[in-house]
Amino acid sequence: MIMRKFKIPNMGALVAFEAASRHESFTLAAKELFLTESAVSRQIATLEASLGVRLFARVKQRVVLTRAGRLYGTQVRRALESLDRDTLSIIAHGSGGGYLELAVLPTFASHWLIPRIKDFNDRTPDVRVNMGIRTDMFSFEDTHFEAAIHYGKPTWPGTSADYLFGEEVVPICSPSLLTGPVERVDDLLAYPLLHSTTRPGAWTQWFDAHGVEDNRTMHGVRYELHTMLISAAAAGLGVALVPKFFVDGQLAQLGLIAPFDATAVEDGGYYFVYPTELSHGKPLERFRAWLLEQASAYAGPASDA
Repeated sequence: MIMRKFKIPNMGALVAFEAASRHESFTLAAKELFLTESAVSRQIATLEASLGVRLFARVKQRVVLTRAGRLYGTQVRRALESLDRDTLSIIAHGSGGGYLELAVLPTFASHWLIPRIKDFNDRTPDVRVNMGIRTDMFSFEDTHFEAAIHYGKPTWPGTSADYLFGEEVVPICSPSLLTGPVERVDDLLAYPLLHSTTRPGAWTQWFDAHGVEDNRTMHGVRYELHTMLISAAAAGLGVALVPKFFVDGQLAQLGLIAPFDATAVEDGGYYFVYPTELSHGKPLERFRAWLLEQASAYAGPASDA
């Protein structure tokens, strides 16, 4: 039996505080929780008394979080979100299934994974995949994620990695951007190059693969997401370099063209990664098996082309 040296605040007080801290308003918290403003105020006063810490400063007609209140609000919010996920997961265990918390790259998820996920849902109706965005490596210990789809090298500390497939990249732009025919690779250097912040050397590598070395390959504005790159290219802001499967069969629909008929294979690849040391349940095992099957089917025809 765990012996606690203090009494944990009741759930009602924590829920009221979380809502009030998010809005910095007792009035808005009360509306959200279908309580009276005085009820929210009493819950928070009780919480402050039990903690011995002021969470809000009363300034004229409004409340403002103290430094301690801001920190505690973030911690309570994470705890309540974790409790929500755990509750949903245990409910799902009643049918022998569960949830998988998966970190994804946003454009990869929207263009490749989500269009295929119905097949997984149909085959494994008792398991569902929750997706959240992460564009960089992170510590699994510090998040609720159980696995991630990562682009780059299999060098994520403390994880096991399954290779999914590599990536071809292709230049795209709006036809209105071009002032004449693009007959050689280096003709593209006459136009603004749009870069990915997560792959800052992509253009340089692409030009290198086609025998062009030029400092101008590093010039240009940068966008964090490939969806932003695609939108910027469609808006005529420059030439973007994007994964080919993001735009396959959609160039005309997006108002884009490939100004030069040449692709290049990127040095990195897509990987399914998960903590090595943790025990993994059926949701992860089932999704992993399905994902590797889908990746093999996708990469097979591409490698033969």
